[in-house]
Amino acid sequence: MARDTGFPRADAENDFLRARRGQVLSRLAAWLRREPDDVNIMLPFDEVVAALGYQGERRIGLRVIPLDSIVGSVDRTRDFDRRFRPTSARVRERWERLALAQRRGEAVPPIEVYRIGELHFVQDGHHRVSVAHALGLDVIEAYVTEVRTRLSAAGIRYRGDLIVKDHRRLFLERVPLTGEARAAVLVTDPLDYARLGEHVEAWGFRLMQDTAEFLDRPTVARRWYTEEYLPVVAMLKAADLLDGRTETETYLRVAGERYRLMRTHRWDDDVIAALRSARDVR
Repeated sequence: MARDTGFPRADAENDFLRARRGQVLSRLAAWLRREPDDVNIMLPFDEVVAALGYQGERRIGLRVIPLDSIVGSVDRTRDFDRRFRPTSARVRERWERLALAQRRGEAVPPIEVYRIGELHFVQDGHHRVSVAHALGLDVIEAYVTEVRTRLSAAGIRYRGDLIVKDHRRLFLERVPLTGEARAAVLVTDPLDYARLGEHVEAWGFRLMQDTAEFLDRPTVARRWYTEEYLPVVAMLKAADLLDGRTETETYLRVAGERYRLMRTHRWDDDVIAALRSARDVR
């Protein structure tokens, strides 16, 4: 809890000044560390939902939620930073009024949030969240609406992470992997999802030419994973061609290098030997 001098109004004013000072110092520290611009920006709800893919929602009622799980906002991303510190004096009057009420022990209504996975986004109550942070609280009461999305929100920390999620969602629409396959195929560069999607679609086209039958996307995805991806990754491990990247990133790089060197889509001992030699030369 913030220091209590016995003068609630003065304490509330100091609470606001301390929160503003913390916000300014945080921006300065991020600049000195050359951190990305989005480190101190709260996540916009609409962009997160768009990146993950909206499926539905349901109200689950009043809950007590951790303050640290509140990472974004529905429509107030400019008035507060990622830790809900005020970014200007524009919100000062209302902020101090709420801080004064809190210090006097007056009842403060619950906030309203959307929940995606373990993350929460404020719909109503930004000032209350900001004051709760400033007063050193750990939890807050909230009316929660849970939003279901196609992709998990796990791994989202900053706004830049949404780019990877968005590209992964589009990739899984093109290559609808499920279960273990869905979890195993991962890249870190969002553009690699586009390259991998094209690669799988080309593999599926060649498969349809060979079998002289039409195969839908789920079938192509399943057969690519079991007939191409898993055997090739096993070969790359045996040949010591995995290089510290994810298995999928190594697969994608080596598949491209294979075609550049050999002009072939096959995998055999000659191809593996050529790939190993090319790596050793570098």
